[in-house]
Amino acid sequence: MEILTGDPITTCLSPLVHDLICNLGFELREKCDIDSIVTQNGEVLWKAITDRVRYAESGRSLDYRESVRLLGPVCEAIHLHTLSLTRAQFEMKYSPWFQWTAYPELFLEIFDALEGLHSAAISLGVMKLTSCLERALGDVFLLIGKECPFLLRDLLASAELAQVFGHAAMDVLKVFIGSPCGLNLRNILWHGFAAPQDIPPKYCSAMLLLTAGLGQLLKSYLHQTKVTLAHRPFVPLTNLEDVIVFPGVTYEVLSAVENTTMNSAFVLKAMLPYWELAVAKFKAHRFADCTMLLLSQLEAGLRRLFAAVNKCPARLLTAESTILYTTFDEILAKHLNDGSISRLPHFLGEPAMEFLWDFLNYQEGPRIRDRLSHGEINLREFPREAASQLLTFSLVLLLRFTEEDTLSELKEEAGIQLLVSLAEGYRSRCHPAFQLQKQVLSCEESLRMWDVLPLPEEPQQEAARLEDNSEAHACNSLISKILCELCRHVPGSTCAVGGSDGLPPESIRLLSAGLYLVLLLLALELVSVHAVLGKSTPERQHYLRFLKLILQYTENLAAYTNQEKNKWNEAISLTHAVLLRIWTFSEKKQMLMHLAKNSTNQVDTS
Repeated sequence: MEILTGDPITTCLSPLVHDLICNLGFELREKCDIDSIVTQNGEVLWKAITDRVRYAESGRSLDYRESVRLLGPVCEAIHLHTLSLTRAQFEMKYSPWFQWTAYPELFLEIFDALEGLHSAAISLGVMKLTSCLERALGDVFLLIGKECPFLLRDLLASAELAQVFGHAAMDVLKVFIGSPCGLNLRNILWHGFAAPQDIPPKYCSAMLLLTAGLGQLLKSYLHQTKVTLAHRPFVPLTNLEDVIVFPGVTYEVLSAVENTTMNSAFVLKAMLPYWELAVAKFKAHRFADCTMLLLSQLEAGLRRLFAAVNKCPARLLTAESTILYTTFDEILAKHLNDGSISRLPHFLGEPAMEFLWDFLNYQEGPRIRDRLSHGEINLREFPREAASQLLTFSLVLLLRFTEEDTLSELKEEAGIQLLVSLAEGYRSRCHPAFQLQKQVLSCEESLRMWDVLPLPEEPQQEAARLEDNSEAHACNSLISKILCELCRHVPGSTCAVGGSDGLPPESIRLLSAGLYLVLLLLALELVSVHAVLGKSTPERQHYLRFLKLILQYTENLAAYTNQEKNKWNEAISLTHAVLLRIWTFSEKKQMLMHLAKNSTNQVDTS
């Protein structure tokens, strides 16, 4: 597609960042003796590493560039040492020191990638190492602190970790993964800036050794303080079942992805090894690995598209430390930093944007990128369905940027056309409105089960008690009036609900009818939710107060009718009060359903 054509891009790192990562650590030709860095039995000699870290004259502020330059020979020595070991030797020498992480076997996988000299696999290894390390560091933080920082840079700067590992060791980590002024290996990989050839393997080897060294420092701290490290449980992917729209990935789909990545303008040629590895990982049932690679490359491709449609080509590259990177948060936003409207949502289309928001951003969604990058997910049990959905979506996106004559036969296949159709018809499943719809339906199903609940007392006694309750009669009258009004707004049908007819026995009859009314009200307001844009700011605030009143009613009702206490008279009073407010609000035509109907009538008569 023309919008993504132009000069071949070999790297998405800005010149300064590229120089810092790919050149600066190679300037010094000095040879470091590995025996001064690690002992024969695998003990890391931290002083040999921390002595290379430099600070600005003003105090504790790190001089990142000089630190990277001086640490270069140390990293080279560590890398040569790592390559000199067999897998069995590496495991015997260092495996005990990876046990403090939640995924110790990961480090053997990374060793295998280093041995294989596969650059994309090494980059993936660094991605996994940094997420695993972040989770483990958070567990250590909680030995002392109460609330773990969300951002890695804040975690590394915490007094709690400095108390366990020492300031010097934390400063070394900051140089590697904690600041955009340093190597910043975590962010440039997870956000899709670094091509495979941009990551020197020696930094991966250094991170392996540093993780082992941290394990040794932690053992000493735990021995001195007599405390035990506990790992937080992994976090499940929320509402994943809601976003499953595509059928499972078949051999044909995998073959189509392989063919399309070679020809789609969406894929930077420098990033092609990542796409190839993602498919290989899916075939090998390494679904977390596949998803990590896809996420970083979707961000890289969408950032390129974002920069093209908004005519800001400089945003494609990593920014310098004084400027924010262009990441998914900005790419998927409706507005640019200057307040102008981003052209990407319109160009990409609402279905694709909603899919990405569901998977990545909405709080009620799986938030896969956040969960994976912060080490919150059990990689061993990562669901195939998540990788499958993302891989299929990626295929549809790749096809959009492939010339018709290049893959014409593929695009004509019925299976591929089905995937495209499903993608084009996607509607958000994790937006708060959809989640509320689910809850309303769930409540309605629950209310239908009330007729099989055991009654708290004989129906005759309950009926007799209600007979003398004037407030209960007033509630029944209001329910009938309000339902009659609400039913006029039920689209496409006439509403047959009248008062509390056909509802469960009197022990719960009034309560059930009242809750049915609230559910119907919420359902009708949800149908008309977009009409809220037609309200002024004061009207919106007034409307929100009305909704909060209903919320308060349901919360109070739950408190009065639980198993420990049954305050029936109070429940009736609550119901009567809220019904009066609903009736008043309805009479003034202040609900969204009224506003939506007025808008429709105006269109019909114009």
